[in-house]
Amino acid sequence: MPEIAIKFRHLTTLIEVARQKSIGKAAGVLHVSQPAVTKTIRELEAAVDAKLFEKDGRGIRITRYGEVFLRHAGASVAAVQRGFDSVARARGGDGGPPLRLGALPTVSARIMPNAIRLYISERTGSPIKIVTGENIVLLEQLRGGDLDLVVGRLAAPEQMGGLSFQHLYTEQVVFVVRRGHPLLAAKRFEFARIREFPVLMPTRGSIIRPFAERFLISHGIPDIPVEIETVSDSFGRAFLPQSDAIWIISEGVIATDRATGVLDLLPIDTTETRGSVGLTTRAEAPEFPALDILKRTIFETVAGLGL
Repeated sequence: MPEIAIKFRHLTTLIEVARQKSIGKAAGVLHVSQPAVTKTIRELEAAVDAKLFEKDGRGIRITRYGEVFLRHAGASVAAVQRGFDSVARARGGDGGPPLRLGALPTVSARIMPNAIRLYISERTGSPIKIVTGENIVLLEQLRGGDLDLVVGRLAAPEQMGGLSFQHLYTEQVVFVVRRGHPLLAAKRFEFARIREFPVLMPTRGSIIRPFAERFLISHGIPDIPVEIETVSDSFGRAFLPQSDAIWIISEGVIATDRATGVLDLLPIDTTETRGSVGLTTRAEAPEFPALDILKRTIFETVAGLGL
């Protein structure tokens, strides 16, 4: 056991510094001074007898030892938070602690409505909170204990430290346009003509951005003259019908729009962009009944859709 007693503030500070990659930014989020954050990290490093952070340009990055400790810190903070939630709800006469779920936009639109309907019918007594965002952001929140489950694409190996993944289905990136787009009206589709139109690209750092970039480069398009970076499905749905833009996005996001005839796919074989979508949890986090039930309803929904 360490000679220095590790307190809750040590764990929350570690998580926030790892998330922000900056002492100053972490101090702002935690509403304490930068020296206080630095002192807390040094105390924690002394307790574990290892360097947890190192300089990285103008910022800092977590070390290998820090990554190892972060896994347990995130699980511990999440467990304590669930304890607080349980007591608060018990005093109020309600059910269990809230279940916190992170989901990609494609999953939120295609999978979660029915999965949540099934979850509610189970009457677990645990309310649910759903957060939608980019895969890398959701995984950071999961690792830090702010989420219990993330439903999204399988991340790169270096981003999966301390996390566990269960496969649900595979999904590919597609090129989407409005019905009646000039490229659909042409007698012969020419891939190079994509450069003539505005292109909605996944944001840098998003899980499908590398898939889109590699596909374009391999087909002779190293750059896009008019590029709009976005992960907003609501913007894409609103912008495409009133423009000639091309939207590069996961196929699940626009499944309903295709079925209703609003949007259509360009005739491009993108099978090489296929990736695994599944459930990501903290590897050593304890399971609890509400989470098990939600997982089951998600698997049932995916099976019902034939994915």
